[in-house]
Amino acid sequence: MTAGTEARSALRGRVAELVSGATDGEVTETEILADGGSLTALGVTSLAFLRLIDTVEEEFGIILDLDGPFRFLDDLDGLVDHIAELTGDGEDDD
Repeated sequence: MTAGTEARSALRGRVAELVSGATDGEVTETEILADGGSLTALGVTSLAFLRLIDTVEEEFGIILDLDGPFRFLDDLDGLVDHIAELTGDGEDDD
């Protein structure tokens, strides 16, 4: 496993943990990591998304721009990619 792959895997796990926390454990990290689809379909509510946005912005020191299309938010990998892009962690992942 390359350093970039390890970093992405760690970020993916951390984001899954944050999503689960935003749902108060109603959706587990295992479910989130295994599904690979829509977080809404897994049961993540609009209130949980608001909690998640606040937590992600605070933890990673970023602002998630919700004025435009933000489909990335409903998909674990899309969210991970977006966070990596905003934090600069995705620059070396060719």
